[in-house]
Amino acid sequence: MRTRLRHTALLVLPLSLALAACGAEADEPTAAGSPEAAAQSSAASEPAKAPESAEDFIDLAEKAMAEESAWSFSVKGEEGLTSQGQKSAATYEGTVQRAVGRAALHSQGVSTSSKGKKKTEELYVIGEAGHLKEGTADWKAVSPADPEMRNKADDPIAVIHEFRMYAQAAGGDVKVTEKDGSGTVKLRVTSDEQKLSAVQQRAWAKKAKREFEPTAGQLRKAGIPVDDARLTLSGLEEVLVLDAKTYRIKSHRLDFGFLIPYNGQDMAFEQQVTTENQGVYDGRIELPADLRR
Repeated sequence: MRTRLRHTALLVLPLSLALAACGAEADEPTAAGSPEAAAQSSAASEPAKAPESAEDFIDLAEKAMAEESAWSFSVKGEEGLTSQGQKSAATYEGTVQRAVGRAALHSQGVSTSSKGKKKTEELYVIGEAGHLKEGTADWKAVSPADPEMRNKADDPIAVIHEFRMYAQAAGGDVKVTEKDGSGTVKLRVTSDEQKLSAVQQRAWAKKAKREFEPTAGQLRKAGIPVDDARLTLSGLEEVLVLDAKTYRIKSHRLDFGFLIPYNGQDMAFEQQVTTENQGVYDGRIELPADLRR
């Protein structure tokens, strides 16, 4: 199990909002009884339009998460490969602190192999520079833009950007579910079993393929051919859960699998990663002292 990093733009409040706020403080007071005052009163009395579409909820989530300077998340994951009835699996548990408005992320956790072997991993991304420490090895400099590093740590807030891409796709790929009494809104993307070639241009399919690529590379090194044209997506479900009142992220889950044909049978790869919001992070995300020297 790997932690993963999405190298996407950080969430910040739109510049137009900041300018509007400054303008409101600088404007001259509006005279009572004037047409302008009447218009303002009418606008203020109009109720805000309730969100309906996936993009409505995504806009609200983006603004809600930008209200705090940093957040903390827990991460749990599992991935496995089954061949001829034999399954090899690994699990991961960790935490992520993610700043908003500045490029700063810190993740750390422990992966456990199917044989019980544990490995620690810690990652800092500050600006355009990354630092990775695996096990007892020394810190090493890494590039967050490197394809391998993009699969090294989850950015729990960047999923808002990803769901926006899903929603803006032709036909729309995101379904909204709001259950009375649950206190949550769920944005969901799903796919049944189908050839990867049929959906390979979908953003969510590209994401699943990127997550699978490290395992595909290991299989190729072992002499097992992995041909994208022959891969089958066995299923996919990605769910972003928002608080129905605040629209802050509550959790995110990605669950998918691939079938890899080999020797007349299918090898099955499965992965599930769940991220849960643990609340506002009050600390400042910065490199440890030994890396700032």
